[in-house]
Amino acid sequence: MKKRLLSGLLAAVLVLGLAPAALAAAPAEDEAAQVLAALDIMVGDSDGNLELGRAVTRAEFTKMAVAASTSRDAVGDTVPVKPYPDVPQTYWAAPWIKAAVDLGLVQGDLRGYFNPTQTITLAEGVTIVLRLLGYPDSAFTGVWPSGQMAQYKALKLNEGVSCAANDAMTRRDALYLFYNLLITKNTSGVYHLNVLEPARNLVSQTGTLDRVALVNSAMEGPVVAGSGWQSQVPFDVSGARVYRSGSLSALSAIRDQDVVYWSKSMRTVWAYTNQVTGTYQAASPSASAPTAVTVAGKSYAIETASAAFALSDLGEYRVGDTITLLLGRDGGVAAVSGGAPEGTLLYGVVTAIADAAYDDGAGGAYTARTATVCATDGTAYRYPFDRNDLKVGDLVRVNAVQDGFALKRLTAVKLTGKVSNDGKRLGSYEFADDVEILDTYENCTPIRVYPDRLAGSSLTGSTVRFYVLNAQGEISHLILKDATGDLHQYGVITSVTEVSMGLNTASNYVYDVGGMPQAFSSETTVFNLKVGPCQAKMKGPQSVERLYNLTPVDVETVDGGAVLGTDGKQYTLSETAVYYVRTGSAEYQLSSLARVQAGDYDLTAWYDKPENEGGRIRVIIAD
Repeated sequence: MKKRLLSGLLAAVLVLGLAPAALAAAPAEDEAAQVLAALDIMVGDSDGNLELGRAVTRAEFTKMAVAASTSRDAVGDTVPVKPYPDVPQTYWAAPWIKAAVDLGLVQGDLRGYFNPTQTITLAEGVTIVLRLLGYPDSAFTGVWPSGQMAQYKALKLNEGVSCAANDAMTRRDALYLFYNLLITKNTSGVYHLNVLEPARNLVSQTGTLDRVALVNSAMEGPVVAGSGWQSQVPFDVSGARVYRSGSLSALSAIRDQDVVYWSKSMRTVWAYTNQVTGTYQAASPSASAPTAVTVAGKSYAIETASAAFALSDLGEYRVGDTITLLLGRDGGVAAVSGGAPEGTLLYGVVTAIADAAYDDGAGGAYTARTATVCATDGTAYRYPFDRNDLKVGDLVRVNAVQDGFALKRLTAVKLTGKVSNDGKRLGSYEFADDVEILDTYENCTPIRVYPDRLAGSSLTGSTVRFYVLNAQGEISHLILKDATGDLHQYGVITSVTEVSMGLNTASNYVYDVGGMPQAFSSETTVFNLKVGPCQAKMKGPQSVERLYNLTPVDVETVDGGAVLGTDGKQYTLSETAVYYVRTGSAEYQLSSLARVQAGDYDLTAWYDKPENEGGRIRVIIAD
């Protein structure tokens, strides 16, 4: 169907019965810019500047419109004839203007000229966008552009647009207009972005745009950083925005063997630093066509054809070899290198010791004593070892040696200090940008925590087990002992039996965690506990060391991740807090935050320890 941009009067009438997109408010400018850049609809100059305050020309808007059409990938670099007398074949936008003419999106003025450098009004831009959505000019009667502007508002295409119908549009107005177009349904009831990307359905039924999936689709690569890697990226990365390991960074921060992705339209580079070194134990489903590899007891999907070849029976690595996997953004293997890098591979805590079978790489197998190490990155690795003094719970450092790996048991390195409120330093030491922090307790499965979780906490020699400084004097690795309390379980004690008469001392407690009743007892000790919220302090995944009562706070409001007490203080709500409705003095029903907030309840919150010691609100009771 042909659609044309008219500079004179056009027919106009409001088309009824089509659902507008569910837009509550304009998106953030950066978000809209990122989306349009990922789709190559609006990109900046060579320095990435979008010049959003500048008026947009008819040629620029036309290029954006074609880039937002289903013909966006069919536009060539040249045209056989000039589209208009004032648009020569050599003009930069000639191919886009010709494509727009063919699509029926635009036409010239009454004299037959296109006026490519003239600014475009909002009404003219809206007319083009409505044509992209499938609205023919004949759908509108009356004086142009009244019908088009009414439909523009009905569809909420106006979110974030600040100019009036006859005003010249700025590039910022165009940014929002095209973003809104993407999450607006066309005359067939399909969101426009889903028309452009039919295989991915990037806009949900509720009109929510999946920006993560969109940016993923715009990413290319990877390439492994090293000598000359920048020449493999199809644009000058010197002015690009750079992210390293998920944080905004600089090009100079990228190191050899980082795995790098890029988007030319977004002028962005992403670098990832994750590496795993260990024994090549298996290829799946076979060495002839591997799609996954097992190294150090963990399986990794293979992301690139080059990595698959290197690990296949045609490549250079064999089962039994010591190799280093370079992992991409999804944790898949992007590249492989032989041997192990010099220096320390990881720090962690031993969580299990057992005999394990290994392939010797020559068709046979052998058994070796193997330690499972939970590293400070939160991942469990398995390494064979030959020393006799290693035990579960030991802190270890894993180093690569000529014939494999060496596990060195570490002695405690204590540290006392307060973590700054912004989570960027501990005492006098800064945290490295890629700091790895592990919280441990007895035989519980350790958990990785992040600096923000520790913000404002005071750490002592009893909570800091070990730390390492990098070459810049920053903390790069930190191993804690029960600094957060997040390793334990939380619920309510529903029954207390305590006996202390002469030599006869015993106790039994029934408590609920996650809706499941459990028991804890002692034949020698009374813990002086009460019915109510509790912490089940764990000494292993299924083993309780003892129970503790929690401390109450009367609740004024619960808002997001915070609890405001009637004492006027604000308390941080644990991400794993549990909720109960009390139906009797010792009767509790597991509930949810939404339910207790919606009901007519008096709320009481319970915390395990003060917030400056890492405590959180763990349980909320609704009465």
